[in-house]
Amino acid sequence: MSIAIRVEHVSMKYRIIGGKVNSLKEFFVNSVKRQITYEEFEALHDINFNVKKGEVFGIVGLNGAGKSTLLKIVAGVIKPTSGSIERNGSLVPLLELGGGFNGELSGLENIFLNALYLGYSKKFIQQKVDEIIEFSELEKFINTPLKNYSSGMKARLGFSIATLVKPEILIVDEVLSVGDHRFKEKSEAKMKSLMSSGTTVLFVSHSIEQMKNMCNRVLWLDQGKVKEIGSAVEVCEKYQSK
Repeated sequence: MSIAIRVEHVSMKYRIIGGKVNSLKEFFVNSVKRQITYEEFEALHDINFNVKKGEVFGIVGLNGAGKSTLLKIVAGVIKPTSGSIERNGSLVPLLELGGGFNGELSGLENIFLNALYLGYSKKFIQQKVDEIIEFSELEKFINTPLKNYSSGMKARLGFSIATLVKPEILIVDEVLSVGDHRFKEKSEAKMKSLMSSGTTVLFVSHSIEQMKNMCNRVLWLDQGKVKEIGSAVEVCEKYQSK
């Protein structure tokens, strides 16, 4: 089976300010005096894994383990300090739903704005706009400025746009937790439909049962390092026992 995603020797380091700085003024004064010190923080260290085409590959780990950073690197949102990423196929990242929205525009206007940002043509969006609105269940609010939407409403609209077409690679970060219980079930069913049709999925969720049910294999990240890669049930059970 061919490879959809190849991650080789990926590391990510950040510089953080050392010591305590109490104000912006103090920061600038210390900068001029060259009294600012920096410490190096390694969010990811030498990460290696492959995801096969059509596979659902999960990532588990505690908060701060580096899961979201890794997804952003694979999606091409940020560049790693070192290492390489290979992606074979069209990719849609579901990382920060509605990240390209404009609060002053209506929900309808934001559908066109966000869909164009994802690379859909205006003609294609016009053909699919009713489908997006229906799936999001926001018919009554679609002409309301987005600044008046709740975070759940924004996430529902973002999910409905991002899953409009079947990508070859889908990167998912906690988006199945959006909306109320009924919409969660609806979005999970949509995800399963994409998965069953051959879409390759890289998946992060805090729900271990979800990971067991939906993933073929799972990577366990611990403090930015790969602790284990294996079958979803086996790795998830080890993670739970830990």
